[in-house]
Amino acid sequence: MAATDSQMPFGGIANLGKIPELRKRILFTLGMLIVYRIGAHVPTPGIDPNALAAFFAQQQGTLLGMFNMFSGGALSRLTVFALGIMPYISASIILQLMTAVVPQLESLKKEGESGRRKINQYTRYGTIGLSLFQGFGIAYGLESMQAGGMPVVVDPGWGFRLMTVLTLTAGTAFIMWVGEQITARGIGNGISLIIFGGIVANLPVALANTLQLARTGDLQPLFVLFLLVMSIAVTAFIIFMERAQRRITVQYAKRQVSGRRMVGGEQTHLPLKINTSGVIPPIFASSIILFPVTIANFAPWDGLKTLASYLSPGQIPYMVFYTLAIIFFCFFYTAIVFNPDETADNLRKYGGFIPGIRPGKRTAEYLDKILTRLTVVGAFYVASVCLLPEILISNYNVPFYFGGTSMLIVVGVTMDTAAQIQSFLISRQYEGLMKKARIKGRR
Repeated sequence: MAATDSQMPFGGIANLGKIPELRKRILFTLGMLIVYRIGAHVPTPGIDPNALAAFFAQQQGTLLGMFNMFSGGALSRLTVFALGIMPYISASIILQLMTAVVPQLESLKKEGESGRRKINQYTRYGTIGLSLFQGFGIAYGLESMQAGGMPVVVDPGWGFRLMTVLTLTAGTAFIMWVGEQITARGIGNGISLIIFGGIVANLPVALANTLQLARTGDLQPLFVLFLLVMSIAVTAFIIFMERAQRRITVQYAKRQVSGRRMVGGEQTHLPLKINTSGVIPPIFASSIILFPVTIANFAPWDGLKTLASYLSPGQIPYMVFYTLAIIFFCFFYTAIVFNPDETADNLRKYGGFIPGIRPGKRTAEYLDKILTRLTVVGAFYVASVCLLPEILISNYNVPFYFGGTSMLIVVGVTMDTAAQIQSFLISRQYEGLMKKARIKGRR
């Protein structure tokens, strides 16, 4: 029931450290995130840090600034992790889109664990390819950049380009490995936690800058208070929407087993979340926009830079394209994670049915209709949360770092990680009860 969803077994958070395996997983996750943050401060050779910092000071509120946000500030320092995890996300998008249209990849997806490993391998290869391409584009573009009359690259040429490409590609490959290790040996989704860590790492500096603007009079104190209240309200709204779900009643028919013994007949619920896709749509939408625009910003051609300026945050083309991308990925990812036909077949196989709906095809059509309506609401909710701060920033020149996209990612990843911890605790509690039952049975 909803009343018990937020309750943690074993006495809550205070008892998390009492389970050795969970404690190891949490410490491993924290250790990997610390390694990631250390790497985000290791600079790439051949760069003038002062000129690069001056250049990125002019990129606040642009897509290049957003890319820097997702990398946790690594791009503005051009560290070994400057590309961040975005090439991996771009490769994942490409593979998932190809899975829907390429029969060979679709058959691999249906093979279960072995097929999933093969697709993950293709995703890694795609990540390396995209990293090489993006790394060369950044290296080539940096050679023509200056800030305050100072060149960003100390010694331009093919030596710098090759060194930068190899360094950035190796950094992205290492981040990809860290994310996979967190997913396998830690707690939570590793890729999402890496993005989460990059966003949260820059939050204290952004809040300090906002308070400094209020202290100098550039922002009115009442307006800063309004931003704080709005942030709390949006966070509460995100939590409410992420927990909201439509519960469909499922009835199981009674059946006879072992002579006269009857089983089944119970009633349960099939929960369908309003936002089934989670934080994937804004991450994928940002990646789709960031990939070509980043190359255009670093390219030495003014025409591409002018085109990229139209896709800067606050511009109408950016908002339209961003909204359409979010809506598309909400529907696309929901279709990947929930299959109405498969769910209807499983219900019929185990004797379950929705009251008033015939099993089989009718049940699949009913689930598809309900899921489509929920996804419409979920897509509108995600797009609204992501665009509201963009509108405030563009209309009121608010230098507020913690925007809707980052807020949705932070809250969503936090809730998903807490849910995994709760599931882990519940499973350990169940195992403990089973052990006690076996001991009593032996006695």
